[in-house]
Amino acid sequence: MATHMMWFRKDLRLEDNTALNYALTSLDKKDQLLCVFHLDEQQFRIGCHAHDYFFSTLNNFQKSAKEKGVFIYFLSGDLFSAFDNLKQQFPDWSDIYFNLDNRGYGLKRDLTALHFLESKEIRVTTFEENHLHQATEITKPDGSSYKKFTPYYKRWLSLSKPMFQPDFNIPNIKQIKQDSEFFKEGDKLFKKLLDLRQTDFSLEVGEERATERLNDFVLNQLDSYEQERDFPGIDGTSRLSSHLSTGSISIRKVFHACQAMPSSNGKDTFIKELAWRDFYHMIYHYHPDQYKEELIEKYRQLPWQTNEELFNQWKNGQTGYPIIDAAMRQLQQTGWMHNRLRMLVASFLTKDLLIDWRLGERYFAEQLIDYDAASNIGGWQWAASTGTDAVPYFRIFNPTTQGKKFDKDCLFIKTYLPELASLPAKFIHEPSTMSSKKQEEFQFQVGIDYPKPIVDHKLARAFALEWFK
Repeated sequence: MATHMMWFRKDLRLEDNTALNYALTSLDKKDQLLCVFHLDEQQFRIGCHAHDYFFSTLNNFQKSAKEKGVFIYFLSGDLFSAFDNLKQQFPDWSDIYFNLDNRGYGLKRDLTALHFLESKEIRVTTFEENHLHQATEITKPDGSSYKKFTPYYKRWLSLSKPMFQPDFNIPNIKQIKQDSEFFKEGDKLFKKLLDLRQTDFSLEVGEERATERLNDFVLNQLDSYEQERDFPGIDGTSRLSSHLSTGSISIRKVFHACQAMPSSNGKDTFIKELAWRDFYHMIYHYHPDQYKEELIEKYRQLPWQTNEELFNQWKNGQTGYPIIDAAMRQLQQTGWMHNRLRMLVASFLTKDLLIDWRLGERYFAEQLIDYDAASNIGGWQWAASTGTDAVPYFRIFNPTTQGKKFDKDCLFIKTYLPELASLPAKFIHEPSTMSSKKQEEFQFQVGIDYPKPIVDHKLARAFALEWFK
């Protein structure tokens, strides 16, 4: 008899999980399966939306998996000490299966884990499955990596995509089921993490909820995605990113569900977004230091600001620009932000305030329930004009005109800035333009009921252009 382990990480699903499928089929009749999740304290962000959402998902996953006959146990403490102790507890542990985390901290951990496990004479079988195409899979004819999205995308479109495997059945296998003393510390830590959540996302997470969301999007919104995706006041986006981030749905399932629908501009646009996800993953693989340094070398010496007061006003939605403030409050309250608004607030921080894009990226990392390091870093470097295929430095979003264009009737702004809800739309977009007489008429005082703009956009734009030059 041998014990085979399935190590779950950011793949919190049973359906279409490559490592799990291989772990199940690897078992002989006398072998037993042990499914674990390691609680890595280096990755805890207690008090942040991203942390709360992930552990709400993990809680849902453990419970739903148990209902389907899969038992998942928690390891705690140092990973390699936990593995050492596990080997002592189960001396017949011979194989481990997991889906690789192939960038950033996760990559370093996995490479170290590979060496450690092999030194213990444990066979390691890994898979790369978080993207439709892996980082090194799409290259130029000369073998080098792409720097521009458009040629990458053309090549991406021409390649066949991995298949989705919908059926999940637990065969008649043996599993570790007993309440072992060995796992009690892990259980204790997990319960503590759940108790420390400031927001319980339990009603929004899990495989079942992810599938419901996908089906609703594909059937009712995909066709109109191109027309509606830019307007934050309506539900025009897929809202699948958080499920992809935790792995409660596979990217293959998303792609093939969309691909099965009739041709439309909405379908083409959404699938292009999936290609952007692969593109940024590829960029991060070849540029692992992009989280801390600009990809465009000539911009690495830019004297970015670190003005704490202005940064806090931006974080708390107190800039005096309603579309910016509503977006930041949406992030603060829900842990999610509409994609167009992510571009606007990033542009405002880096171009209007000239504050270091790394500060904004780290704040997003704490708050976003759909945080994906490659896409988030890539997006911030795009907005700051420092990354690959980024927006040119002279393209600076005007927050007022953007608000008028994409939230004309102020549906979104009114939702997150209730202090402006009673004003006419023309003043909601620019409260600071209200005359004293109008402020008195509406019993509203700029600077008290809502802040004055913390920066003059026209002047800030002119200064930023000179600064970049």
